[in-house]
Amino acid sequence: MEKGINYWHAMSDPALLEMLGTFIRETRLQQNKTQQQVATAAGVNRSTVVQIENGGGGTLLSLVQILRGLGQLSLFQNFEVKQPQLSPLQLAKLEQNRRQRASRKKEDITENSKSDW
Repeated sequence: MEKGINYWHAMSDPALLEMLGTFIRETRLQQNKTQQQVATAAGVNRSTVVQIENGGGGTLLSLVQILRGLGQLSLFQNFEVKQPQLSPLQLAKLEQNRRQRASRKKEDITENSKSDW
């Protein structure tokens, strides 16, 4: 059964971390790698791999390093921001309307308009 979006929203943060840890552990075991081998490939301590596998959290950097060590960076495809395909005319119009300068703040304008006379 495909898990719907409501399923992910209903899960607590610790439950999501546990599921992520289970994914990392199962991927590591499928690749027949030890925690130390993954830690070495990822450039992190073995205790970091253990902590993440147990759902104990960790840093985002450590997670990325471990996923890289497991060859699972393709998981980040869902985060890629895709630019819409625009025609050359649409691109030209967007470029023409693009801001060239920041506008002055209102307090800057009133300060400059005061005179010492």
